[in-house]
Amino acid sequence: MKNHLRVSAAALAACAALALAPAAAHAAGKTDAVQKSLDTLVRTDKFPAALASVRGRDGRVRDYTAGVADLRTRAKVPVDGYVRIGSNTKTFTAVVVLQLVGEGKVKLDEPIETYLPKLVRGRGGDGRRITVRQLLQHTTGLPNYTTFLAEGALPYQHTYFQPRELLDLALKEKAHFTPDTKWEYSNTNYVILGLLVEKVTRRPVNEQIEERIIKRIGLRHTYFPNVGDQGIRAPHPKGYHRDDPDKPLTDVTEWDPSFGWAAGQMNATPSDLNRFFTALLGGKLLAPEQLAQMRTTVDASSGLWPGARYGLGLVSTPLSCGGLAWGHGGDIMGYSTTDAATDDGRAVTIAVTQLPGDATALGHLMNALDIALCT
Repeated sequence: MKNHLRVSAAALAACAALALAPAAAHAAGKTDAVQKSLDTLVRTDKFPAALASVRGRDGRVRDYTAGVADLRTRAKVPVDGYVRIGSNTKTFTAVVVLQLVGEGKVKLDEPIETYLPKLVRGRGGDGRRITVRQLLQHTTGLPNYTTFLAEGALPYQHTYFQPRELLDLALKEKAHFTPDTKWEYSNTNYVILGLLVEKVTRRPVNEQIEERIIKRIGLRHTYFPNVGDQGIRAPHPKGYHRDDPDKPLTDVTEWDPSFGWAAGQMNATPSDLNRFFTALLGGKLLAPEQLAQMRTTVDASSGLWPGARYGLGLVSTPLSCGGLAWGHGGDIMGYSTTDAATDDGRAVTIAVTQLPGDATALGHLMNALDIALCT
């Protein structure tokens, strides 16, 4: 579970040799630039399926699909189907933390030790020297626990992980740098933030996300899977993965997402992700002061792409047509989502059903995002 930062197991994925399936456009009944970009993802980059939801300045929503939902049956891709959204979960977690900041229950520049005493201790870092803000912004130097997947993710397909177990994996490794001296993406930061939410609210983080965000803005197709829930609600395209580029793709639609937890466990539809980011930028989830903090960024281009900057659980990306788009993106075995929204109400989410295998595929995803927002 990663976002488009491509910082851990995303490199495990490789492109499969699949033929282009008939694509369906659900807009004005004709192929347009967005549809062509999705067709490229399937034809050139060999993603089994691609689906997108695009919201225009006028609020009009257009949905697109390409490829097939099931490589065995060649079933059609469901329009606006459910997918695993991986590290987009981080933005949901960040919103809850910032709401707690607004309520005076958490301070951004307070050491995490204040709230979780003696929890963050080890070779990987010291909670007395790491602040809540640094966790939100990935400037802690904490090792990324998902490196254990580098030797292969498939053996862990049905493995349940406790959050503390994930943290322990990270803290065994040596810290990568002194806090606040660099930017480096680490899922470990958001596991700690999930534990912070639970300590402060005395309630599960998934419940807090449900009550404070999902119900509040009416996201009917977004959810945090319960313990033991390895499936995805219908309708959904199947997700595929392989650890070895020389091996066939494996159907990984059924997967225990607990290794993502507050950093990457959630599922949603593309249109619901658009609603979430639009509501967030529109001030419906955070007070102006906390939203301004969230949008205060540091350079993340070394780990992302040219011009990318990371705020507090939110990424800004420059657009070819001018201005910035705000989103996050997310990867988890079988699914990759690319998403962003603008201050004037435009939004797009593109999902594919296999992790990008190389920089070219990632470039095509980013280009498709830009086309959808700028066309």
